[in-house]
Amino acid sequence: MNSISLGFLLFWEFFKVGLFAVGGGPATLPYLIELGNKYNWFSMQDLTNMIAISESTPGPLGINMATYVGFETLGVPGGILATLGLVTPSIIIICLIAAFFARVSDNRFVKSAFAGIRPAVTAIIAVAIWGICKVILFNFTDGQVQPLWNIIILSVIVLGLLQIKILKKIHPFFWFIIGAIIGIVFKF
Repeated sequence: MNSISLGFLLFWEFFKVGLFAVGGGPATLPYLIELGNKYNWFSMQDLTNMIAISESTPGPLGINMATYVGFETLGVPGGILATLGLVTPSIIIICLIAAFFARVSDNRFVKSAFAGIRPAVTAIIAVAIWGICKVILFNFTDGQVQPLWNIIILSVIVLGLLQIKILKKIHPFFWFIIGAIIGIVFKF
């Protein structure tokens, strides 16, 4: 596949992700999993690395991940095309909605539609989180599933620590640094 075709494909696939991933960055995860499987642009391990990098860099998760996939696939032009593909549907939809939303915002059907979308988005995000947890917490080799106990125990400890009120006030940057140090020291 030549660069122009690949560029168009990146734009189109991320346009579809941007069109249907209601709920922000985490809602893009199921679509990214599908893209990885369909086009072999990245593996599930690459996806977990993308999430880590996207979460630790400034900007929205979905845009960071689109840029990352595009860059890894086609360099700088791919990063630009994937990012534009992801945000274009939002821009179009926001412009259309802004044109008439003020007139219908009090309509009970509109309110009901938004109330119905929330649980669907929550379910999509929950499925994506479960898929990522499976990759992070379990080793799937030779048809066997082996729990990665060191990572599971560390995850439980960190989750428990984050329930302590004073630790919730620590800036996320420091949690990233602590996680990186633990990963290096214990070779997770």
